[in-house]
Amino acid sequence: MKPSLPQGTRDFNAQTVRKRQYILNIMQHIFELYGYEPLETPSMENLTTLAGKYGEEGDRLIFKILNNGLNEASKHEKTKTALENVLQGKSDINLTERALRYDLTIPFARYVAMNRENIALPFKRFQMQPVWRADRPQKGRYREFWQCDADVVGTSSLMMEAELLNIYHSVFEKLQIPNIEIRINNRKILSALAEVIGKQDAITDITIAIDKLDKIGLEKVCDELKTKSITDDAIATIIKYLQIGGSNEEKLIAIQNLLGATENGKLGLQEINTLINYLQQVNANCLPILDFTLARGLDYYTGMIVEIKTTAVNMGSIGGGGRYDNLTGVFDYPNVSGVGISFGVDRIYDVMEDLNIFPTTLNTGVEIMFVNFGNACQDKCIDYVQQLRAEGIACELYPDTNKFDKQMKYANKRGYPFVAIVGDDELKENCITLKNFATGQQQKVDYSELKHQLNKN
Repeated sequence: MKPSLPQGTRDFNAQTVRKRQYILNIMQHIFELYGYEPLETPSMENLTTLAGKYGEEGDRLIFKILNNGLNEASKHEKTKTALENVLQGKSDINLTERALRYDLTIPFARYVAMNRENIALPFKRFQMQPVWRADRPQKGRYREFWQCDADVVGTSSLMMEAELLNIYHSVFEKLQIPNIEIRINNRKILSALAEVIGKQDAITDITIAIDKLDKIGLEKVCDELKTKSITDDAIATIIKYLQIGGSNEEKLIAIQNLLGATENGKLGLQEINTLINYLQQVNANCLPILDFTLARGLDYYTGMIVEIKTTAVNMGSIGGGGRYDNLTGVFDYPNVSGVGISFGVDRIYDVMEDLNIFPTTLNTGVEIMFVNFGNACQDKCIDYVQQLRAEGIACELYPDTNKFDKQMKYANKRGYPFVAIVGDDELKENCITLKNFATGQQQKVDYSELKHQLNKN
C-alpha cells in the first residue's frame, strides 16, 4: 500500500513542532499574564451542540462522524432513510450524532453553561487545540488546523475588547511579525445598514456576501446580493457603504451621515468610540484600523468584530474574533455576554516561515552528540552524558559503534551544534575533543570547560 495523508492534513517533523511550540509558548505566556486560565474540550461534540451556530455555509463545513453499529440488520431501514435525509442536506441522528469541533468558541459556550455553578464570572479562559473544517484545502487553509482562543464571558464591559486587542498587539510584537493590521468593525453597524435599506430580515445574507468582498470582489458581491432579493436601490446603498474610506475620523463621519439616524447605528458608533478611548489609555500603539467592509459571517457576533492581517506577506487573516451576547443562551444559560479572539497558528507559522524570523536556536533540542568508539570510551561518554543531563543540558550518545564518518553525518543532518570526541587519546589525557559544527573548529577541553561552552551557547 502506498502511504498517504487525508487531503488538508499534514505531518509535522521535529523542527516544525519546535517552531509551532515556540508560537504556542509565547501565546500562553501572554494569556496568563492577563489572567486567562487554560481549558481543553473534547475533539468531538454532539452534532446538536455545533449545528446551527455558524450560519448555513459554516454548517456545511462541519465534519460529521458516522454512528457505530450502522451495519446492524435492525438498523438498515433507519440508516437508509437517514442517508436519504443527509443527501438532501438535512441532519439525521440515525446516521450521525457527533461531529469534530469546528471552532473553540461554541464548545467553550457549552462548557460555561454546563459548569455555571463552578466558575466565577467574569470567566477568562484560553484554549489551544486543533479544529476541523471540511473546507477546500489551499495555501494557508487546512482541514485540520490549530486555533488559540482567549475569551471572557460574564461582562459586557468594552474594557475587555481593549484588553484582547492589546493581547493581539503583544503576541505579534513578541513574535516579531511586522506590518500587523488590527481591523475592527461593529456588528451593530452592519445591522444598521440592513435597517437603512429595509432588509433587517436579510442581515445574515448581507453579512455573508460582504464577508466575501476580499475574495470575489465588489461586482460578484453585488451579484450574490441580487440572488437574495436585495433591490438595486438597496445595493447602491451597500456599495456606498463599502466604498467608505479615509482616516478613522473620516470613516466615522461618513458612517454617522449614512447610518447614524438608526438605533443600531448610534449604538455601534458609541461602542467604537468608547473602545478607541480605552485603547488610547491602555496602549496607543495598538489602535485599530476601522474597516466597515469587515463582516465575519458567523451568526453569533453582536458587537465588535476584529480581524488581524499582515501586509508583509500575501496571506489571509491570521486572527479574528468579536463580541457575542447570549451565546450560552442556546444552552439554556441566557444573558451571559462574552467576547473573544482567535489566533490562526498554522497561518502564523506560515507567515514566520516565509519571513524567516524564527530563532535559529529552535532547530534542535540537543546541544551536543558524543561519538561512540565503544568499550571504555563508551563508558566514559555515558558518564559525561548523564552529568550533562543532570545539569539540564540536552545531549546524546550515538548508540552504535559505526564508522566515524557515519556518526558525523548523522550529527550534521540532525543539526547538532557540537560533537564531542572521546577516544583513546582523550581517555589518557582525561579531556574531550569538542568540534563546533558552525565554525569547524576543534579544541581539547576538560569537562568544566565543555559545560561552560555549552551554557554559553
